Amino acid sequence: MIAITVKWDVKPEYSADFMELTREFTEACRAEPGCLWFEWARSVETPDQYILVEAYRDAAAGKEHVESEHFRTAMATQGQYAARRPQVVSVSTEQQGWAPLGEIIMPDQ
Repeated sequence: MIAITVKWDVKPEYSADFMELTREFTEACRAEPGCLWFEWARSVETPDQYILVEAYRDAAAGKEHVESEHFRTAMATQGQYAARRPQVVSVSTEQQGWAPLGEIIMPDQ
């Protein structure tokens, strides 16, 4: 699995509408056969910052993603919304999906 986290600092004038501005791209990515998840979150501390958490089945699915037309279009157009170049962390792992957090104490279990 390839797990990717992208931090977007969005220009204030686009911040409120950023999810709508990226909706078509988000939906196209989620429809990719190798996409495991593609989820956005908005920072509670920095309102103009969004975090994208995405994952792909394997390197081939990741390659298909970055070679897709919707990815190329997004990379050519979405920079206008960014206050600075988005920052990324990308890792490959043998894990296939979410795993339970072992360290947390669950009172019912």
